[in-house]
Amino acid sequence: MAADALSKIVQRKKAEVAKLKASEPLEALQARCRQLPRPRNFFQALVQPSAPQGSRIIAEVKRKSPSAGVIRQDFDPVDIAARYHEAGASAISCLTDEADFGGRLEFIQMIRERVPLPVLRKDFIVDAWQIWESRAAGADAILLIAECLTEGQIVDFQIQAVELGLTTLLEVHDVESLYRVQHHVGFPHRGYALLGINNRDLRTMTTDLSHTLRLAELVEDRSILVSESGIRTAEDLRRLRSHGVHIALVGEHLMKQPDPGVALRELLRPI
Repeated sequence: MAADALSKIVQRKKAEVAKLKASEPLEALQARCRQLPRPRNFFQALVQPSAPQGSRIIAEVKRKSPSAGVIRQDFDPVDIAARYHEAGASAISCLTDEADFGGRLEFIQMIRERVPLPVLRKDFIVDAWQIWESRAAGADAILLIAECLTEGQIVDFQIQAVELGLTTLLEVHDVESLYRVQHHVGFPHRGYALLGINNRDLRTMTTDLSHTLRLAELVEDRSILVSESGIRTAEDLRRLRSHGVHIALVGEHLMKQPDPGVALRELLRPI
């Protein structure tokens, strides 16, 4: 997904959200949220100082992407999430953007009914209304992409997420974005925020694990760092751990394998 493609997706998403807001007023979403139990603690599931020093995986449920096309024809999000849970995932990431990723918002609740892990809504959040929508749909965490948002939006969205009990995964793609937003991570409450480094170059669409290793040197608290994209082997995870990064989001590699659960178990094997 090149930078201009990201911009086009954001414009599409804003138009989609405008239509959704017209069909479901904020007050209706808020009423639905009041009927729900507290979210599962996505942050705590991943940032565990007393846990073994292995890697903790956010395993992703994704049918397709703009860069890879259709990744999996036999797509059953609930079955895939259950296999991830059995294989040792710490949390689930669920794509809910339909146009470019083949996702649906309903997948979140379907997964939560079968799997006890916390679930991240992976989408393009461009409006505060979507945070209420995410909570109403059963999400335990939301993705915020720094390149899609102003600093003011990032701060406001994190505050709103904390008020709803949601963890935020604030994702950056480049060093400029990291410098711009890292001092906002964890505002207003550290225990609800993670910082993601996406290893995909938006210009070339290639992935390079060294991107996380370079940017990690600029982050004081690496316990909240999440490496995203381009992670394929147990050796990749070992390299990340050697630089203090113990959390990884893995999707495309697992989804391409005959059995995503077996692939995750192999990824997590001790080396």
